Amino acid sequence: MMGPAHSLSGAAAWLGVGAAAAAAGHTMPWPVLVVGALICAGAALAPDLDHKSATISRAFGPVSKTLCEIVDKLSFAVYKATRSAGDPRRTGGHRTLTHTWLWAALIGGGASAAALFGGRWAVLGILFVHLVLAVEGLMWRAARVSSDILVWLLGATSAWILAGVLDQPGHGSGWLFDAPGQEYLWLGLPIVLGALVHDIGDALTVSGCPILWPIPIGRKRWYPIGPPKAMRFRAGSWVEMKVLMPAFMVLGGVGGAAALNFI
Repeated sequence: MMGPAHSLSGAAAWLGVGAAAAAAGHTMPWPVLVVGALICAGAALAPDLDHKSATISRAFGPVSKTLCEIVDKLSFAVYKATRSAGDPRRTGGHRTLTHTWLWAALIGGGASAAALFGGRWAVLGILFVHLVLAVEGLMWRAARVSSDILVWLLGATSAWILAGVLDQPGHGSGWLFDAPGQEYLWLGLPIVLGALVHDIGDALTVSGCPILWPIPIGRKRWYPIGPPKAMRFRAGSWVEMKVLMPAFMVLGGVGGAAALNFI
């Protein structure tokens, strides 16, 4: 999948979680719903850290480009070290380590730990990174023709404002984890969800996605999970642009309305 579709699917997924929480009697405060959707939209781009031409590689200039090159080499090294006899030979690390459930759990857990022990600046950093990615994904046409500095300023300003909103009583900084000192521990949840939604989206394409690594399937440890080949599509094809993206918008709208008890 391409970046905009990934981001839309991430936002829709979190809004769906909000709808499920409302149905279970645990309605999210509206700031948690909004911030979580934006974080999830940004996190849905993050698994492509192993691809130097992906949207995320351009998001933070030379820093993200260099990081993508490092992660690509790391992912390739892990692939070579753990491949089974049935796994094909590769020349790069794209769609390997960062496209697995284990990576999703690690980055989500790391974000929660940073929020728990790093204080306000860690929270602002998490918000800033994911809000910039959300802008790059959800507003990709505008982001492409805008200065990177303007996008970064928008991300930084939004992070500061939204953190202030969440800090207000009843607005959700302590949502789900309400013990003293556990504020913002929930930030890891939309990050995990965004990564997994990205992987599921890639699994629908012709190449599939090794989501279950390191669990072996048959003779392969990096088994490309996906539907039957006749149901798969190429990234950027009309199926993605004309069917899936509109569907994500509709599902996100319905999920958001249900999460806020409008329907």
